[in-house]
Amino acid sequence: MLKKTLLATAALVALASGVHAEDLKEFRIGILGGENEADRLRNFQCMTDKLPAALGVEKVSLFPAADYDGVVQGLLGGTLDYAELGASAYAKVYLSKEDAVEPILTTVQTDGSSGYYSIMVARKDSGITKIEDMKGKKLGFADPDSASGYLVPLVTLPEAIGGPVKEYFGETGFGGGHENLVLEVVKGTFAAGTTWGSGVGDFRDGYTSGNLRKMVDKGILNMDDLVEVWKSPLIPNGPVVVRTSMNEDMKMKFKQFMMDLPTSDPACFSAVQGGDFKGFTEVNVDFYKPIIEARKATIGG
Repeated sequence: MLKKTLLATAALVALASGVHAEDLKEFRIGILGGENEADRLRNFQCMTDKLPAALGVEKVSLFPAADYDGVVQGLLGGTLDYAELGASAYAKVYLSKEDAVEPILTTVQTDGSSGYYSIMVARKDSGITKIEDMKGKKLGFADPDSASGYLVPLVTLPEAIGGPVKEYFGETGFGGGHENLVLEVVKGTFAAGTTWGSGVGDFRDGYTSGNLRKMVDKGILNMDDLVEVWKSPLIPNGPVVVRTSMNEDMKMKFKQFMMDLPTSDPACFSAVQGGDFKGFTEVNVDFYKPIIEARKATIGG
């Protein structure tokens, strides 16, 4: 009887502290869609090599989703432990289930800012050089759950164009993620499209970080083929989120690992983040309240 009581007490203590067997065996990473899957897996390989020892787990698994929503659903279902989201994708998670994940960190740009931009690009030989040239033409968005690729343009473009998006452009559509969206602009499927960049450094380099920079670094985009048509107001950098029900010790170890990464392994940090950043800064849900409210008012949960 005493043995059973002790075991029951231990089980209750473990439950109360949020310890789950899964935390001790496998750490599951969700990777947003929008880029070639092989590239995404390669960029996160360093995490699978380093995290087991840092967290005391047996295995780190990568789950590259086909689109943003794949990761969102994994976080809502509790089948992922960590992901790096755009601000709008986090807003979708929050509006669906407030306590599903915790935002703990976000990146800091090389100029010290904690934001990035939606960048609208067009082919240089299209004759389109400014937003006024896009009236009546076909605009491409990256992903319905992307802040830079959809939500922020939807909210902020009306001021620049003097009316609703659906009335100004001849047609709109989605490009199937940021990388593919830009490739479709280059092919001529869209007259212009919205993607993301740090806005720091030179446009001709793809800026210091973001989708354009990643595509340039991979050799699949020549910035001489593009022109910047429009740039949004500053968007809060997306959060590093962890599953709320994860035990606190695991959260603390993971957070410390990530905060150390820019100096402990700069190459890994750059690969995972997609360009040059200064490091991380701590955030919580309050940092994303404007985006949450914008998403709630514009496109719902």
